[in-house]
Amino acid sequence: MSEVPPEDPGGEGQLRERLEAVLMVVDEPVSVAQLAEAAGADHGTVAAVLSALARDYDGHSGAPRRGFELRELAGGWRIYSRPAHADVVERFIVEGQTARLTQAALETLAVVAYLQPVTRSRVAGIRGVNSDSVMRTLVSRGLAAEAGTDPHTGAVLYETTGYLLEMLGIGSLQELPRLSAHLPGLSELGDLAATDEAFRGSGL
Repeated sequence: MSEVPPEDPGGEGQLRERLEAVLMVVDEPVSVAQLAEAAGADHGTVAAVLSALARDYDGHSGAPRRGFELRELAGGWRIYSRPAHADVVERFIVEGQTARLTQAALETLAVVAYLQPVTRSRVAGIRGVNSDSVMRTLVSRGLAAEAGTDPHTGAVLYETTGYLLEMLGIGSLQELPRLSAHLPGLSELGDLAATDEAFRGSGL
């Protein structure tokens, strides 16, 4: 059988691209059967292409070795960063991502941490500005998450995550420092929370 030319839209070149596209978005190993179904190819061909990709990433095809590798684990395939670069990845996650939080994000995170579960509108009312995009950023970073809905308004409630506790190096929210009366605005959060709870409980 003659080799399928790379430019053939149904050839191996396109299959490699399809498999790479899927492998870039999975967060757990995916089986050959799943990849074959997604790519519309037979199992044997997919298995062969996966092995070839793994060799390519390792530099065996003559190209430079990549900073990531394709591994077969737990009955499936997934792309991982190479263990040799674990220190760089860890530094980026722990230091880089935290450093990139804006002042608005830090303010919003503080309000959520002290008043959770809390709605976006409540956060906006305390900060005095719309916090929708900032809240989405916190959720995407894994620092905040949805915690159900408000029984009175139906609005989505948000709370901080265990990841935030890990980042802060504390075991529970009870270890957060008490709000200082010397910090303008922050000392009023407790009163705002109590007022808000009383208002919602009134049924108005």
